Amino acid sequence: MSRAPSLERTRGALLAAGLLSAAPAWAQAPPADEVERGAYLARAGDCVACHTAPGGRDMAGGLPFALPFGTIYSTNITPDARTGIGTYRFEDFDRAMRKGVAPDGRHLYPAMPYPSFAKLTEADMRALYAYFLKGVAPVDQPNRKNGVIWPLSMRWPLALWDAGFSGKPFEADTTKDADWNRGAYLVEGLGHCGACHTPRGIGDQEKALDDRGALFLAGGPVVDGWIAPSLRGEAGTGLAGWSQQEIARLLKTGRTDHAAVFGSMTDVIRHSTQYLSDGDLQAIAKYLKSLPPAGDAPLAEPIVADKTAEALHAGDLGRPGAAAYVDSCAACHRTDGMGYAGVFPRLAGNPAVLQKDPTALISVVLKGSTLPATATAPSSFTMPPFGDRLSDQDAADIVNLIRNSWGNQAPLVTDRDVKSVRRQ
Repeated sequence: MSRAPSLERTRGALLAAGLLSAAPAWAQAPPADEVERGAYLARAGDCVACHTAPGGRDMAGGLPFALPFGTIYSTNITPDARTGIGTYRFEDFDRAMRKGVAPDGRHLYPAMPYPSFAKLTEADMRALYAYFLKGVAPVDQPNRKNGVIWPLSMRWPLALWDAGFSGKPFEADTTKDADWNRGAYLVEGLGHCGACHTPRGIGDQEKALDDRGALFLAGGPVVDGWIAPSLRGEAGTGLAGWSQQEIARLLKTGRTDHAAVFGSMTDVIRHSTQYLSDGDLQAIAKYLKSLPPAGDAPLAEPIVADKTAEALHAGDLGRPGAAAYVDSCAACHRTDGMGYAGVFPRLAGNPAVLQKDPTALISVVLKGSTLPATATAPSSFTMPPFGDRLSDQDAADIVNLIRNSWGNQAPLVTDRDVKSVRRQ
């Protein structure tokens, strides 16, 4: 393993393509102009999603995060000198991004994924700094006061939490090629995918920050009624059945022939990954496809035959949930659970359906979801919420039918599980 070199020492030599000639291949990212390049990197980091409140100005903060210990609000990161980061020196910006420490010494709450951002090269950090200071419109908007309960409202204990991660920049794996390393750099660093897709420990810390840990990207906790699935090589619940091209397509368009994003991932597609270059998306997909399954998960799911499709098509609605499924779901997802490619995702073999924790599936049944429109897939489709028309038991019956039909096998849920998700 070799540590990524600083690119600032070689800024004088530019390639015709606008990339730093001394930059390792995995670190190259278009375009050449530093502010424009910083804008691209900010897209990759999805900064706007967390630092923009609904109906608010870009990057002006104020988005609430409801956490177990209270509600915190994202901060104003526009270059406004009074309420934003307009007075930050590069060293201040770098310290906040890598260490989670503000210029006045306050430790930031780890809702800010600085353990991931610590992996950035110095050149990328400087490009981001240039963008936020010169490419973002200043907004005079004071930060909202956090509603964190005492004694957790004290910031100094966060220094102990911060001691749990190394804060080292990304280290390239010399046994892998440049595309793999580029994908690893984006996933582990700016993309901070592990913030949602990695299990959390007792201190709410990510149990692994890169692929050196077997739990990295092995599936995250429930947040706002959604749960991020494993991005490792598990069959059924992970990416074992996905091709590299399908992963890249999902990140570009939010959909494939057999799956579609929903919940919190729609914002990631809308604000971030649809804007990444095809080369970066392929690099991310290549890296994710290289991750083995977590633990002893099987590489392939057993094929289970059942007669659900035949029964539903014939009008046999005696099974619990069958009548409600035909009434509310079959028009889009079909009686065979195969959906319509690129429009309505199939339910047969869908990773979101097969998760051990049913929270995500229950949430989408109750709340609905809208497939984001993107530049390359401009059509937007909405699944309506059914929470008002389904009782807890009705919803549980539909979820159980979906999770155990067309070859699917997953644990049963109860009306109490549905009630719990409604409360969230």
